[in-house]
Amino acid sequence: MGVQFNHPWLLLLTIPLAVFMFYAYKSDFRLFGVRKTIAVLLRTAVLLLLVFVISGMQSFTVLQQKKVVYVVDRSASMPEAGQAEAWMLKSAASKKEDDSVGVVSTSLQGAYEQKLMNHLPTNLSLNAAQNPEFTNLESGLMLAGNLLDGRSDSHIVLISDGKENVGSMLAAGRMLKNQGIVVDVLASPSKQIKDVAVEEVSVPQKLYQAESFSIEVLVQSTFKGQGELRIYEDSREIGRETVDVAVGENRYAVKALAKTTGLHRYRAEIFMNGDQQSSNNAGYAFTRVDGPPKVLIVEGKKGTSENITAALSSGLIQYEVMSSPGLLPNEMAKYAAYDSIIFNNVSGDQVGERRMEMIEQAVKSYGIGFMMVGGEDSYGMGGYFKTPIERALPVSMELEGKRQIPSLGLILVIDRSGSMSGEKIEMAKEAAIRTVEMLRPKDSVGVLAFDSTNWWVVPPMKLDDKKQEVIDNIQSIQSDGGTDIYPAAASAVEEMLKVQAQRKHIILMTDGQSAGNDAYGSLLEQMVSEKITMSTVAVGMDADVNLLQSLADGAKGRFYMAEDETTIPAIFSREAAMISKSYIVDKPFVPALQDAGDWGKLFDNGVPQIYGYVATTAKPAAQTVLSSPEPDPLLARWQYGSGRTVAWTSDMMGKWSKDWVSSPAFSNVLTQMVKWTFPQFAASPYEVKTQVEGNKVRFQINATSGSGPEQLQAVVTGDQLQPSKVELVQESPGSYSGEMTVDQPGSFLLSLEDGSGKSVAMPSGLVVPYSPEYRIESGDAGKELERLAEMTGGRVLFWDKPEQLFAAAPRPSRQLHDLGYALLIAALLLWVADIAVRRLALPWGLIGARLAALLRRRPQPAGGAEPVDAGLGRLAARKQRAAAFYGGGSAAPPDPAQPQARAGREEAEAKRPASVASLAAEPKAEAPRGTRDARPPEAGPGKKAAAAAPKPPQDERSASMDRLLAARKRNPR
Repeated sequence: MGVQFNHPWLLLLTIPLAVFMFYAYKSDFRLFGVRKTIAVLLRTAVLLLLVFVISGMQSFTVLQQKKVVYVVDRSASMPEAGQAEAWMLKSAASKKEDDSVGVVSTSLQGAYEQKLMNHLPTNLSLNAAQNPEFTNLESGLMLAGNLLDGRSDSHIVLISDGKENVGSMLAAGRMLKNQGIVVDVLASPSKQIKDVAVEEVSVPQKLYQAESFSIEVLVQSTFKGQGELRIYEDSREIGRETVDVAVGENRYAVKALAKTTGLHRYRAEIFMNGDQQSSNNAGYAFTRVDGPPKVLIVEGKKGTSENITAALSSGLIQYEVMSSPGLLPNEMAKYAAYDSIIFNNVSGDQVGERRMEMIEQAVKSYGIGFMMVGGEDSYGMGGYFKTPIERALPVSMELEGKRQIPSLGLILVIDRSGSMSGEKIEMAKEAAIRTVEMLRPKDSVGVLAFDSTNWWVVPPMKLDDKKQEVIDNIQSIQSDGGTDIYPAAASAVEEMLKVQAQRKHIILMTDGQSAGNDAYGSLLEQMVSEKITMSTVAVGMDADVNLLQSLADGAKGRFYMAEDETTIPAIFSREAAMISKSYIVDKPFVPALQDAGDWGKLFDNGVPQIYGYVATTAKPAAQTVLSSPEPDPLLARWQYGSGRTVAWTSDMMGKWSKDWVSSPAFSNVLTQMVKWTFPQFAASPYEVKTQVEGNKVRFQINATSGSGPEQLQAVVTGDQLQPSKVELVQESPGSYSGEMTVDQPGSFLLSLEDGSGKSVAMPSGLVVPYSPEYRIESGDAGKELERLAEMTGGRVLFWDKPEQLFAAAPRPSRQLHDLGYALLIAALLLWVADIAVRRLALPWGLIGARLAALLRRRPQPAGGAEPVDAGLGRLAARKQRAAAFYGGGSAAPPDPAQPQARAGREEAEAKRPASVASLAAEPKAEAPRGTRDARPPEAGPGKKAAAAAPKPPQDERSASMDRLLAARKRNPR
């Protein structure tokens, strides 16, 4: 136990403090005696305590204790789990009772596994959530440093292979050294495997159509052999070569031809016998091929786009026909290969929610055009209600309030068995909610969830104003139990018979096999006789497809095979639209020109007759070019983000538009419509360079013209479809830089936007290769660990000597206790006492005298006589004289001390100077009436007879004056 000061030189202030207090004691004439001494001492104590406070006074206790925090690297490059845990337990077993240990794990970010405690659990396991794709030792070290104070014997034990790719452990080591924290290292052996990796793929940043170029590939290998190198353009293989691979770096060049325009992604893959790690066998690169624009035509039914392809060919527009929506790419970057996309009578359940989101992002963020052509499987009939495609289109599928629609009774029968857990049940609930949102107040709806039993989530009821209540109930569905279809179907039919509606329909969805084998024949006959239709949806390959197909056929409904659960919402929406049959308007009319704008000249010769279309509602910001008599939009367009979209609600196969597609103007009008959707920049005015370092991507953007907007931002979108916006800093005119963090490898699309959100450049590609954890390292990471230990004064530990960690005696350390608050409180209390002593008007003399009397009190002598105290006698005499001077009228009782007091007074009067005596003998002035003259004279002790007789006024005044002068002489104050 001891005391120390953080700023001991400030204790020199006590010297001037002592001088000042001595001067104050000598120069202060307002206080006297003990009171003055106490006041000076109190003030001295207050000032001394304040000096101690500003000097940083602290008490301390000496500790013999170690504090150790283990930092464990849990990245993908580390050996299998369990080795580090076993070593920590063995080392902690040799610690002393007072020592404490904690555990931190790290990969991309550090995380606490155990705070400082006196022991490690015997079943120690590292469970904190981590991203093993990266190694950030700096984060783990700094997090461990937060557990240590640096004043005790503090150690961090870093268990790692040293292969960091994010942050700098040496930078963390410098900070820990300044805090007095030692870092010991335990080097983990790296995985020794046969490995070959594609380190880099290089292609020219810009190409022209039909240009020949080379794809350069850098391959690293830890063993020698022969391999096969494959090159892909987008998803198409364009080259394959057998190559000899040596240990270390290998460079190869493969010739290729830029055949098609647009943004293309090239992939290089290496295959070798004996390779034990395939995660690093592929590399990517992007390039843009300049040339004529290219259009992707997606067919709902194969061979239905002849009219569209003929028109585009006449306009010299390149195109690619995709015969099935299921072939649409699942990677965002592949949509950048096209300048525009056309959906020709495509049903939403064939596309899926994820692909719809990709197309919407391609239009909104990267300027790619989109056009939807109508038909019986398009717009509302295709299940696009509240989908990403609907958001991008200039028209909405909502028809409420536009026309008379037959009342609908709809029951949704949803499988909620255990196999529906996860994404399936969530998509089923989303589908049910969208379907309810499509219905009108006069429609009836019911929701039955089933497993091995039935649960009416929403009993059949008319919606009215209860739509939100129904939606809330649907959200409560949870998956559990088995599957039994027949009781659920029978219950739905039984309740549907009670519903009053013009059209009655049931949608049954399941992903499994029914537990029962009941006969459905009588149930289907009853449904047909009561005009109840039923459609079925099989989710996944485990569903009873044959049963569901037969149920849909027998109930005059439709069967859907949903291998992708994200298509379920579109299926339900489509069914709700088809059963009402209100979306299709199949009567002939001549379209009216409404707001044609610059397209007006395309219709100078009039518009041919149309025989049908799919009803929609134009959005407020859309431009309706042609409309029907309803009026519904027939041709509409608008700007959506950076891209443009067009809606043509009739078909182009000839069923509803035979006069239109056969007219001479058709090819030119369609070509101009498609060209209007193309991106609004012919060439990119910016040169974009990217550099990937760990989990950071750095951008360097240079304007080719040498100048650019004040504000510029990069929009980066990957396969997760979460756009990230990076604000770019203008370093000089036309030169910008920025940085973003990524936590997953992959291919990304990159576009540039100005301050208004307008796209200002063609989209380009960005590749974050496989995790750096899988790179083949050429340096010695163990040397960096040794540098860290040497920098902080630590040791290099060994796996076979875990007891070495706690073997050394702990360094004595001080545990400090700050006394600042306690000293301030004490100074405050003493300051209050100082004020009380100086300012309160208390009879300090009387208090002191009585205290002294109490201390001097002695026992009475034998015989009972009380000793006479001369001091008390004088005090009593003085009191009597004061009472007589101010007009006291009654005689005091006899006092044993009076003889002594009288003798003292006579002696004082004898010594009184002559001048004072003559002054006392002078006649006194006449006192005012009603003052002391009216008072009776004082009766002195022992003179009862004289006291009874009144004295003359003049003699009374003279005696009073004599007494006053005598009192003043005795006490000058």
